[in-house]
Amino acid sequence: MPNPIIKTHRKNAPCRDNQIYILNKELNSGKPQKNPYTNSFVITFSSKEEAENVYWLIYSLWKANFWHQYLCGSVIPFLRIHEFKKNFIPKLNSMLNNLEQHEKQIKALQIIEIKERQFQESLLLIEQMRKTILSHYFKK
Repeated sequence: MPNPIIKTHRKNAPCRDNQIYILNKELNSGKPQKNPYTNSFVITFSSKEEAENVYWLIYSLWKANFWHQYLCGSVIPFLRIHEFKKNFIPKLNSMLNNLEQHEKQIKALQIIEIKERQFQESLLLIEQMRKTILSHYFKK
């Protein structure tokens, strides 16, 4: 069972493979990343595999706007570390109770991420083709 350590990220702290960074400011609060954010929490796990497994749980919570209900602040919304810990640990425990279902969902999410990246690359190529065609049109 993972026993994560959740802290506020410090700017000069070293980045490790067994850590996940969670954005804690603005409307993207709760967004996980494997590289540090300026305003983020850091979750440290005992192994890289645990971090990868839990990353997708956090990603799912972020995509479902789970953390929006816990945001504070009127001008720049932010997520408090206490609220994050209080709500993340029960979600982690429920995921561990149904690990087989979670692993199926992780595989599906990874496939969707790959397809989304391919789609974005295709859109960029289409946009470049459009610009090329239009630039030739105006050169005549």
